Amino acid sequence: MIAEFRLPDLGEGLTEAEVVQWLVAPGDAVALNQTLAEVETAKAVVELPSPYEGTVSTLHAEAGETVAVGAPLIAFDVEGAEEASAAAAEPAAERAQPNLVGYGAAPTSGGRPARRQRRTRGAPAVVDTAVLEAAPHDATPSLAVDAVVERPRSTPPVRAHAKRLGVDLVLIAAEIGDRLITRSDVDAYAERIGARGGNEPLAATPAPSLFSAPSDDRERETRIPIRGVRKHTAAAMVQSAFTAPHVTVFHTVDVTATMELLARLREDREFSEQRIGPLAVVAKAVCLALGRAPGLNSRWDEAAGEIVQHHYVDLGIAAATDRGLIVPVIRDAEQLTLGGLSDAIKGLAATARAGKTSPAELAGGTFSISNIGVFGVDAGTPILPPGQSGILAVGAVRSQPWEYRGEIALRQLMTLSLSFDHRIVDGAEGAAFLKSVADLLEDPARAMLLT
Repeated sequence: MIAEFRLPDLGEGLTEAEVVQWLVAPGDAVALNQTLAEVETAKAVVELPSPYEGTVSTLHAEAGETVAVGAPLIAFDVEGAEEASAAAAEPAAERAQPNLVGYGAAPTSGGRPARRQRRTRGAPAVVDTAVLEAAPHDATPSLAVDAVVERPRSTPPVRAHAKRLGVDLVLIAAEIGDRLITRSDVDAYAERIGARGGNEPLAATPAPSLFSAPSDDRERETRIPIRGVRKHTAAAMVQSAFTAPHVTVFHTVDVTATMELLARLREDREFSEQRIGPLAVVAKAVCLALGRAPGLNSRWDEAAGEIVQHHYVDLGIAAATDRGLIVPVIRDAEQLTLGGLSDAIKGLAATARAGKTSPAELAGGTFSISNIGVFGVDAGTPILPPGQSGILAVGAVRSQPWEYRGEIALRQLMTLSLSFDHRIVDGAEGAAFLKSVADLLEDPARAMLLT
């Protein structure tokens, strides 16, 4: 029987997701909880596990297509689909849990899923790649139509790329064996065939001359679809900018003492491996200062007509990734030591760069920090994440002449930029909070009086 799997609610009220890539194809046999595809929500890339054990019948969406929550995503040919559906409805304690809670049924078999052999027109059971590479593909004689071969293992983007280059994946599979064909495999094969005359050579685009007129057939613009993280970020920033009245204040801080502290920690055997950086010290200073500025750790509840003050700090750390800006959250950051904050920040950054940040790690947040200093920027006017009343931008640390103890000296300076919601925080509280953070960075020993 045919059983359909609809795109589940991936959390945080998300209404759609984009199919990044399929890891199965029609005709593939899949096991319970086997990863079917990677989908990108407005916040993260998520792996979808199979809720059934059976054979893939239909893919209802192509890679790159956006699917609404609840819309059909994939169909399976399942033996006893009614039993599988009933098992999927059993309480969590009575069945095996798939990767996404609430989907899947108790597993009935294990091991690597078998792939069903499919009839491929125009390909023999044993492929002589040397013969086929010796002549253009369109010049090869017609081969046995009904020969049964194993479908080459690849993803839809790789198959599309191979089709554009005129490469037959069967030939690559005959060379590399039973493993997943990658884009690099296709490129390497296409380059080799092109050099030997089997396919149309991949022509290299000549570098334009500074003195030559531009080509008439050049592309004058590039259109990039607005989706995924970029779409979510844009909507959130517009909502924040036109909902909360932003105020930004700046303060330049002498962080020489902080930088000297970090240098000593790097030389200390007990802390040297942690390699604590300035951002961790700023995060610790923020957590301590928020204890005396509750307005900066609050949110505006329009529906209830209330200001909600948080007695904990879920600290958001803005991270620039290939997919766009995301803000993963360190839970209960006020309870962490300086070393703990340093480790947490590094962990968030590594996960974000790998594209493995989950929607749960991006949810919530009571105050955020954006480290614009890593880009060599001194100051900015950060926009509040929706639901937060404060965000601090941390500028680059620079050696500059500065007044110190009545004389001009070369000091390590940093500019802090604080944006806050003026509905909740007035100018005096915002300035006091920024001054508290600055005082802790100018003299880290002050933290001993606040812990």
